Amino acid sequence: MVQLKTDTSIEAMRATGRVVARMLTAAREAAAVGVTPRELDEVARAVLREAGAGSPFLNYRPHFAPTPFPAVICASVNDAIVHGIPTDEPLRDGDLVSIDAGATLDGWAGDSAISFTVGRARAEDTRLVGTAYEALDAGIAAAVVGNRIGDIAHAIGTVCRRAGYGIPEGFGGHGVGRAMHEDPAVPNEGRPGRGMVLRHGMVLAIEPMLIGGGGDVFHADRDGWTLRTTDGSRAAHAEHTVAITDDGPRILTAL
Repeated sequence: MVQLKTDTSIEAMRATGRVVARMLTAAREAAAVGVTPRELDEVARAVLREAGAGSPFLNYRPHFAPTPFPAVICASVNDAIVHGIPTDEPLRDGDLVSIDAGATLDGWAGDSAISFTVGRARAEDTRLVGTAYEALDAGIAAAVVGNRIGDIAHAIGTVCRRAGYGIPEGFGGHGVGRAMHEDPAVPNEGRPGRGMVLRHGMVLAIEPMLIGGGGDVFHADRDGWTLRTTDGSRAAHAEHTVAITDDGPRILTAL
């Protein structure tokens, strides 16, 4: 069931979203050659502590997971698409990193993700990351009252496919509210004019995930969490929590 949020609730979710944005900003600023993803997780934890916020990631255990998630961010490097567990493996020059972060504050959740290169970027990685943000912008632009979920999915998928990138099937965006994952599901590819009608008060996490090699095939790592490209190509992930309002889409996880 989709829970519509009041304007007051959306304002409260905006406060949570700012915490998420600060987590991602701090992690991005701390990321450098030789820094470990686990150290980035510690940076994000410090932001949560300062804000008096909690983490919907820490100890989260969906049905597919063999163990609870042990961190407050997902840190996915190079061929990891999403759900990477932060490790003690130092980042190397040219690594492509995706950081996914969430927070809970006063009973409301927020969820967002960024992708970037550590050190010197390869041209193909710059294009991949740029396309992920272009797809995110297209999805947000379609998130208007009267449109449908399929319009968001089609906007994202069109950008990704036009650029020649793959899309991991079965993974995409979702509703956000009192919980990090709520109805409805928001696919990253679909037919326009199909699916649930968008209404004022819906809050969605819109999150394109791109596979650089062009195929859609992926597999779960041995940790049971990390999803990796099967062809070994690199991946990118971008995400914002967005409120659907009569005045247009409102990004709740921007700084």
